[in-house]
Amino acid sequence: MSLEKIYGVHAVEALLRHHPKRVKQVWLAEGRSEPRVQALVELATQNKVAIGQAERREMDVWVEGVHQGVVADVSPSQVWGEAMLDELLDRTEGAPLLLVLDGVTDPHNLGACLRSADAAGALAVIVPKDKSATLTPVVRKVACGAAEVIPLVAVTNLARTLEKLQQRGLWIVGTAGEAEVSIYDQDLTGPTILIMGAEGKGMRRLTREHCDYLVHLPMAGSVSSLNVSVATGVCLFEARRQRGAKAKAKK
Repeated sequence: MSLEKIYGVHAVEALLRHHPKRVKQVWLAEGRSEPRVQALVELATQNKVAIGQAERREMDVWVEGVHQGVVADVSPSQVWGEAMLDELLDRTEGAPLLLVLDGVTDPHNLGACLRSADAAGALAVIVPKDKSATLTPVVRKVACGAAEVIPLVAVTNLARTLEKLQQRGLWIVGTAGEAEVSIYDQDLTGPTILIMGAEGKGMRRLTREHCDYLVHLPMAGSVSSLNVSVATGVCLFEARRQRGAKAKAKK
């Protein structure tokens, strides 16, 4: 079985905390001994993971990106299948929040979206199997550990998946620049699927047709749109704000 090299302090720490059995070896750059690196060493030791040292220039060859002097050899990434959605929804209490990324191909954007989704309390992130970024070392590094805790679900037919989720009582909210309703005026407190379109192109036609509501982000400046990962964070945290306000009102 071929191993992947995952790099960065946060990404490796998250793997050791949540999926230690996947980590086969942790490599540290020579001379790294600060507290957060020592914490990694303790985690690795507790989970009986081998620790080695390597020169920074050697580690530079292993990975493309800023490795921070920390690289781990791990078993291949896991992307969940569609059946995982039913399992997640069956065991979830309260109104679930799902994020759909319709054709987001930039790994940096996917990583940032995973990070925001985890922070905002989303249940999972759904992507189409084709023409979409998937879990890679770059995605894991940008996600800062979120890729290890929030499920990334890849589906063969996104439109069919959305239909099934609607049948389970979830409402689909898609983002579109020309929509008349603002994200801030849309009720996001119920069972919600938030759809973000691809960089530049937006949602595909079939995806758009399955939306129950379309919303836009009000723009006050001269730019007409936001980077998809930034827009995703804004929308997710508006949903979190509304849900928090609703919970407080019930007390």
